[in-house]
Amino acid sequence: MNAVDIGKYLTELRKYYGITQEELAVRVGVTRQAVSKWETGTTIPDIEILMNLSEIYGISINDILKADLTNIKFQKEIVFPEKNKNEKEIFVIGCGRWGTFIAWYLDKIGHKVSLYGREQSENMKELLKSRKNQYVSLTETIQLTTTYEDLHKADYVIISVSAQKLQEVSYELANQFLCGKTIVLCMKGIEIESGRRLSQIVSDTVDHSNKIAVWLGPGHVQEFYRGIPNCMIIDSNDELVKDELIHNFSSELIRFYYGTDLIGNEIGAAAKNVIGIAAGMLEGLDLSSLKGALMARGTSEVARLIVAMGGKASTVYGLCHLGDYEATLFSEHSHNLCFGKNIVQGKTYHQLAEGYYTVKAIRNLGKAYGVELPICEAVYQIVYEKKEPKSILKSLFDRSLKNEFLK
Repeated sequence: MNAVDIGKYLTELRKYYGITQEELAVRVGVTRQAVSKWETGTTIPDIEILMNLSEIYGISINDILKADLTNIKFQKEIVFPEKNKNEKEIFVIGCGRWGTFIAWYLDKIGHKVSLYGREQSENMKELLKSRKNQYVSLTETIQLTTTYEDLHKADYVIISVSAQKLQEVSYELANQFLCGKTIVLCMKGIEIESGRRLSQIVSDTVDHSNKIAVWLGPGHVQEFYRGIPNCMIIDSNDELVKDELIHNFSSELIRFYYGTDLIGNEIGAAAKNVIGIAAGMLEGLDLSSLKGALMARGTSEVARLIVAMGGKASTVYGLCHLGDYEATLFSEHSHNLCFGKNIVQGKTYHQLAEGYYTVKAIRNLGKAYGVELPICEAVYQIVYEKKEPKSILKSLFDRSLKNEFLK
């Protein structure tokens, strides 16, 4: 039982339920200073106070003393700000982890949302049966559909599917004669066959009257659903579209920033998943202390590629890439991290790790633009060529010595 851990736990609980220290003090009959002492780990609440906290938060005293957020069974809805007065009709394509979260989130902030999934999709079958999956529960206000019948009613069409499936979805939209819509891509990756960024795939396929934007940045569905806020970005070649989306999608749960480099944001977001696999490999080899070096050198090589493709080097240090490292290189929720860890330990990982596909596309881009990408190349060799991980790591250390920052 650690007072500091319990303090952090109690702080997260209070913030989750939107209660101030003053309000909590009144409810449990103590001073605000006493609440502050619990949360800083100076003292631990006595048994009577713990009983009160247990009742307020709907959890057991034992869970509080364990200070393990994953054991909490939340009993309340997240309190969102006032409903968005500028209600939009939104059609979300993709009923996986992110697609269902996006539908849940946009419904919560006051939009009219339809969530589309293929009729044969196991994810959609489960949602139609119970209106929930392992991540979120969807209210009756969200329409679930297996057809594109309501597509043309939408102001915004949001796509969240595997990057290698985007061309197929884009053809479907083109066949629906979709015109004059704003299409938002909430996904990360690069097409292996062509090396195209995701916005390029859509703009090359659908009618040119449609506007394209990307929604990128850090965060895990599990944490958003618990009410833990984060920052993300929206980018587009159309400044008016960018401005409209940010104003209509922002809330206390997600703070959006204006992206200023579509090339850099898309490449940085995609490459981040490859660095995530590399981080998992380090964990699997019990070399987590090298993650700092991985972060420094990873940003360096991705920045070189971004510049070669016409983007800005500085973008790699923003939310699309470096800002997403915590969620990808350290979080237990990261599929790419878990995939990398499992592969070097000879285990199978069954969840989608987008970096598995992206590393092949990134490697091709590096060759096409003449950019050296040693970390991405190492991941590729381990994943696709089945090279021995420790020998590949040694080869990185055996590279020629050079300045950290090139002139």
